[in-house]
Amino acid sequence: MSQTNLELEALMGPAIESLGLELLGIEYAPSSHRSVLRLYIDAQDRYVTLEDCESVSREVSALLDVNDPIQGNYVLEVSSPGFDRPLFKPAHFERFLGQQAKITLHLPQDGRRRYTCALRAVDGDTIVVEQDGKEFRLAHDNIAKARLVPDYSALGQPSEASADADAPEASIYDDPDAKPAPRRPGRGRGR
Repeated sequence: MSQTNLELEALMGPAIESLGLELLGIEYAPSSHRSVLRLYIDAQDRYVTLEDCESVSREVSALLDVNDPIQGNYVLEVSSPGFDRPLFKPAHFERFLGQQAKITLHLPQDGRRRYTCALRAVDGDTIVVEQDGKEFRLAHDNIAKARLVPDYSALGQPSEASADADAPEASIYDDPDAKPAPRRPGRGRGR
C-alpha cells in the first residue's frame, strides 16, 4: 500500500468507524486531468446502503477539506464492495479462503503477473493461492489489485461465461414486443 493511501486510511478510518462502518480500502488514482479517490466501505451483518455512502461522503469530505492531504482537484467516490469485492489486506483474503479471485501483481512471479485462482491460505503477509493445480505463494506487498470472482450460480444468476456473446445487451428500456426500426437508405456505416 502506498504512503498516501496509508495516510488517508489513518485520517478517514476512525471517522468511518464512528458511523458504524468499516473502511475496507482506498484506491487513489492521481491524474493531471481528474484524480479519483475511491473509498470502499462495508457494514457488519448487513448490506451497505446508499445512505451509508452518502453519510461517509459528507463526513470524509469535511475531513479532506480541513486537512487537505491531496494536492489538486479530485473526485471522491464512496462505494460498497459489491459482488466482485476488492481484497486489500491479508485479513480480507483470509475471510474468503476457498473462493476464486483475480489477482494482479506489481512484479511478475513465476513468469506471470495475473492469476485467476483459488484462495488457499494466508501465512503472515503471504497469500497462498492455487491455479491450474499448482500452489503459488504471493507476497502481499507485491499484489497491485485483487478482487473476488463472483459465483453467479450461487447468486441465482447466469454466469458471464454462459451468456451468449453475440446477443445484444438487454436494457430496461427495451420493449420485448417491439419490431426493429426500418433502415433508411443512404445511412450506412461508411459515413
